[in-house]
Amino acid sequence: MSKFVRASKYRHTFGTAAKRDQCYDNLKVSKSAWDTNLASANPLFIAVNLDVGGGGAFAVIPHAMVGKLPENLPVFNGHAGAVLDTDFNPFNDHVIASASEDCKAMVWTIPEGGLTESINTPTVALTGHGRKVGHVLFNPVADNILATTSADFLVKIWDITTGQAKIDLQGHGELIQSISWSYEGNLLASTCKDKKLRVFDVRAGKTVAEAPGHQGIKGSRVVTLGDSSYLCTTGFSRTSDRQIYIWDYKNLSTPIKQENIDTSSGLLIPYYDADTKMIYVAGKGDGNIRYYEWVEEDKNIYELSEYKSSDPLRGIAFLPKRACTINETEVARIYKVHPTMVEPISMKVPRKSDLFQSDLFPDTAGPEPAMSANEWFNGKTCGPKLINLELGFTPAPAKEFVVSASAAVSAAASPASGNPPLSDKEYQEEYHKLRKENEELKNSLSSRESRIRQLEVQLAESLSVASSLK
Repeated sequence: MSKFVRASKYRHTFGTAAKRDQCYDNLKVSKSAWDTNLASANPLFIAVNLDVGGGGAFAVIPHAMVGKLPENLPVFNGHAGAVLDTDFNPFNDHVIASASEDCKAMVWTIPEGGLTESINTPTVALTGHGRKVGHVLFNPVADNILATTSADFLVKIWDITTGQAKIDLQGHGELIQSISWSYEGNLLASTCKDKKLRVFDVRAGKTVAEAPGHQGIKGSRVVTLGDSSYLCTTGFSRTSDRQIYIWDYKNLSTPIKQENIDTSSGLLIPYYDADTKMIYVAGKGDGNIRYYEWVEEDKNIYELSEYKSSDPLRGIAFLPKRACTINETEVARIYKVHPTMVEPISMKVPRKSDLFQSDLFPDTAGPEPAMSANEWFNGKTCGPKLINLELGFTPAPAKEFVVSASAAVSAAASPASGNPPLSDKEYQEEYHKLRKENEELKNSLSSRESRIRQLEVQLAESLSVASSLK
């Protein structure tokens, strides 16, 4: 990175954290050690993975529901294991997918206005992975296409309206640590515990590029850099330095940019804003969030500044650009996850004028898909449908999420929809109930064994009498 001050309209970007009463407080955020963001956001809701006794759950909270949340917050609780990841459908604000340790991914429909009671039956249950499902990620251009990763080393591509896995991507030799769709939704980049970076042509089902990535033993992540062939990865060196690499997937022989950040131990979480060309990098356990500008002509990233805080983060989520407060020149909104709270951070570029800043807000990805799932599977390729932000944010009208009859039946028959215990108290009640049943079975078995011994004695006596009569 250049040490000289360079001209950039984003150099003075600054972050402002919301006050406590404008945060989402009183949450029991998941304590899972799995490398995940713990939260996701769309224009209407934020989703947070929760720590619950028995099964897994996540909350979906309307943006306006700030302050101290109730103890009995309604949740989605259909998973039999801890929820590891969530992702909102970019083309239907009332549909969300979740991944869990119970070897399933599930797709849920969010009622208008948010949850009023807990829901334990998904709209679609996606079964097929042999081990826990670690990530879910919707395609950025095609409707109802979802990618999932699992500890069985597979990436599956699903049509969520039918609940069927149409494509399996093989080739990973270890746990898959992250995935990222390309701008046109036809390629998928991944990082893996085997320290390799891979790029797949998804519909062909084959690897188009593969190279050694970060060589440290800790986790690595990847994001694609917008409408280009470039990738950004974060990870660790052999000596545990935290690193950022920039790659061109057309030639993965060596990174085109390598930068050591520091020697902290927290995993780095990268996020790329294709509209501003800014790369945000947050470290788990760090209070600060760094941001850089990617300049494709220079094939370089330039450090802009950082948001500083003394409170360490556990995960982050970003609001889609179309829902940002445009008239306040808000170029990003970050949701910072704490152990019991989610804190919004507004990233703004200072401008004196109140007029629409077209240079800060180019056309961005909108709420309409560029193609259907069938068109995508049949080979159609194009970028996302863009919208102009000059008139500000208008929520997309609610869409009905229609699934096939077989997918609905599969979801209804899912074992996870059998009302798992929701709290420690209910978990204890269920435990004592099972223990009582176990004792009753043991007593029944013992009495039957006693009766069998009595019959054996009677039989022996009868045989003895019979033999003496002879």
